[in-house]
Amino acid sequence: MRWLTGWSGTAPGAGAPGNEALGAVRPIAARTLWTGANPLWAVGDWRPEEIRLVTLRPGAPAVVSTGAPPPDPVADTPATTRLAVLGHCGASDAELAAGLAAARGGAVRHLSTWPGSYTVVLRTGTRSTLLLADLAGALPVFHTPWCGGTAYATAALPLADLVGAPVDAGHLAARLACPESPEALGTGTPYLGVQRVPPGYVLAVRGGRPYTASYDEPAGGPPSRGEAPAVRELTRALLEAVRSRVRPSAPGSPPAPSAGAGPVPERPRLGADLSYGTASATVALLAAAVPPGPAPSVAGAGPQAVPSAPARAGAAGRPVPGPRSEAGERARSGATKGSWARPPGDGPSEPEPLAAVTFGEPDGPAVPGGSAVLLPGTPRLRHTVLAVTPRTFPFAGAGADPLAGRLTDEPGPGLVSAARDEARFAAGGTDHLTGYGARQVLDGHPARLADLIRAGRPRELLPPVAALAGADRAVAGVLAGAVRTPVTVLRAAHRLSRIRYADALDDAAVRLIARRGGGAATTAGAGTAGGLSWCVPGPAARWLSDEALSAVALRLRLAARGPAPAEHPGARRARQALYRHAAAYRTLLQAAEQPGQRLHAPFLDNQVVRAARLLPDEVRLQPGARHTLLHAVLAGAGRTDLPADWGRGVRPDTGGPARTGLRLAADGMAELFDRPLLAEAGLIDLAAVRQSLRLAAGPGAAPTPETLAGIAELVSTELWLRRVRARRHGSCWTGLPLAERAALPAARFA
Repeated sequence: MRWLTGWSGTAPGAGAPGNEALGAVRPIAARTLWTGANPLWAVGDWRPEEIRLVTLRPGAPAVVSTGAPPPDPVADTPATTRLAVLGHCGASDAELAAGLAAARGGAVRHLSTWPGSYTVVLRTGTRSTLLLADLAGALPVFHTPWCGGTAYATAALPLADLVGAPVDAGHLAARLACPESPEALGTGTPYLGVQRVPPGYVLAVRGGRPYTASYDEPAGGPPSRGEAPAVRELTRALLEAVRSRVRPSAPGSPPAPSAGAGPVPERPRLGADLSYGTASATVALLAAAVPPGPAPSVAGAGPQAVPSAPARAGAAGRPVPGPRSEAGERARSGATKGSWARPPGDGPSEPEPLAAVTFGEPDGPAVPGGSAVLLPGTPRLRHTVLAVTPRTFPFAGAGADPLAGRLTDEPGPGLVSAARDEARFAAGGTDHLTGYGARQVLDGHPARLADLIRAGRPRELLPPVAALAGADRAVAGVLAGAVRTPVTVLRAAHRLSRIRYADALDDAAVRLIARRGGGAATTAGAGTAGGLSWCVPGPAARWLSDEALSAVALRLRLAARGPAPAEHPGARRARQALYRHAAAYRTLLQAAEQPGQRLHAPFLDNQVVRAARLLPDEVRLQPGARHTLLHAVLAGAGRTDLPADWGRGVRPDTGGPARTGLRLAADGMAELFDRPLLAEAGLIDLAAVRQSLRLAAGPGAAPTPETLAGIAELVSTELWLRRVRARRHGSCWTGLPLAERAALPAARFA
């Protein structure tokens, strides 16, 4: 796990009795980025080029450094400003310096507009710190009171370890009951007293007190553009996101071998995951088309002065980017903004191959359209097919040894598929590109149908409703498809467009207590109608105890007394679905990413999320909209040889491996839920859970995707609780008095 941490407003060595010992508190195996009253550390296997610092002092140019900095002999003053950008950021040194200069005046939104996925920390003077959370929620920020001030980090577990926070069973109940409802989750975390900064918000710590505020667009969002300009902006953003990651290996950074393994074999640095359809295939094709840039020069690259950073700011205080040819950047050319020309002699003479990874047989990969479309026209891609083994099925190893896996920051479905994901990622490169998040970023959430009605455009509901009717007619018959589906969907959309926010939350609370909802939808129309609500129960809600459901319902009723959100229900539901998926992706990274490896999800980058917001709702809701958009992106990037029906083939059964793994792990699941911590905390109806597991793991059983998702949520939460309880407390920090340590048991909620 890689994370940043620091604090502000504390006074180690002074104040309350015993505070003298706090001056020695620091994270274990941490790199100091800056010191003083509010220090900052980077913990984990950060690459040198992933740590970039900018320091600006009065009367001197901005100094940009890469990698962990040496001790600074000059003490900071109230006029000193520091900027730390950690992660994969495509900004040049001049852009970082200009961004810091503009941020001194209070503008921080532009710090989130650079290509890549990164965390920004801004320190003004000696007592004020700001941290920006990304728009998708894949790079969160957490904070908690500590020692008269505020401790912050990009992971919640270290903060819980610092203050001895117990597990918050009420938050776990809300995660299982309503995982996409901020009214139930709030800003809490699985650790009592540790708070999360909402995506798109900035955490400001001034004088030791935390403040949060939105740095992004207002709740209503920017006005939608036409389809063509929006697609061009999406093409530019996705091209930049992929291009910023396509670089050759840095010297001395080969993948780390696993324990007990032999020498690391030769393999390409870049890999692409084709297990998730057209989105991952699009990323792979873009990566194969972009020429690799020069190797990042970090060894021995000390601080560099960037001339006149304030002079690079425009009249409105916005940074003016320097030429892209500076410091290893590539000059742009071409009709499409975001395309790049390769200067003569730049980079290797022949591009390195890119491993395209799938599970299954070579002649039938899990890619819509098949490898025949993907590979022959892309010589740089090297197709790697992984053999299916019992270990690569989800759930297969969950019950064998619950403590064998890694302890993640939070529970998530990635814990039950960690072995499968590890095998897939290990076959890729040290930089592995994925298509995670494309569905949530590009697709039209079913609740957006109500937004069209609110906007006075009900006629635009006809194409998506007709597509649902056609799908149900083929599955459930003519009556269901031609009559029942359109009536059910349109009635639910009209109801959502008219219902008051408070009434919707009260109805959701009643549904929870009555155990209505959260079940399997028999048709596509029924599933769409079930999603047309302000608050929808999660797939695991059916197995929660009465006590847990009552506690979550109370949270919803209390939230109903607050102000109603300004945004439309469809936009809000789509945003919360993205947050949930990004949180699951973050847990997957911590559970399956190999040491020294980096997994990339370009669709979750800030600039791609912003570009997708420009897409009109009627475009998103068209049948096959995501495949059409990705096809247009590839065409704009120069890949014009794909057939018109690319990506529209029959999709494989994505739930098949999970059902097989559940049958293989039947004995382990029974043992896992023999005396589960979830039941000890009063969270689940144990008898109902055991019965559902027996039915789902039966020889001829065919559990629905909703049932599999609910079981995955329960199993992952149980695994996470056992690993939290078994961990060695105080393992994140050194110098913390043992007398102040507290255990992390699974506590019952009030």
